[in-house]
Amino acid sequence: MVHSTNTSLLRYNDENSLACVLSLAFYSARSKYHIISGLPAGKGFADIVLVPRSNAEAPAVVLELKYDKEAATAIQQIKSRKYVDALSRYEGNVVLVGITYDKKTKHHDCLIEKVHSPTKVQSANA
Repeated sequence: MVHSTNTSLLRYNDENSLACVLSLAFYSARSKYHIISGLPAGKGFADIVLVPRSNAEAPAVVLELKYDKEAATAIQQIKSRKYVDALSRYEGNVVLVGITYDKKTKHHDCLIEKVHSPTKVQSANA
C-alpha cells in the first residue's frame, strides 16, 4: 500500500522508486539507524542498509529489492555478493531482507533471515 500511494504510476516499476518509498517508510527509524542507500558492499551495492546508531540495541538490516523475481533470489544475492562484508566493524546481529514485487499484479513479497554478526562469522571461519 505504501508503494502504490507514494509512487507515480509512471515510475512504479522502478527499483529506485521502491527504495525511496522504503526510505520514507523508515523515516521514524532514523532515531535508531543510519540509513544508507546504494552502499558499496562486497561485490556490488546493497540497495538499502540500516546500521544501528551506537545508542540503539537493534540488528543491522541489509535490504535487497527485486521485481518479477522471488524474494529468495534477493536474499541469495545479498549472500553471494557478500553485502554483509560492508558491516565488518559492526558486532551485532544482521537481518537480511529480500523484497520483491510483481510488475503486473503489484503484489509484494518479503523474506527475512537473521544471520550472525560479520565479526562472529569471520572468526568462526578463520
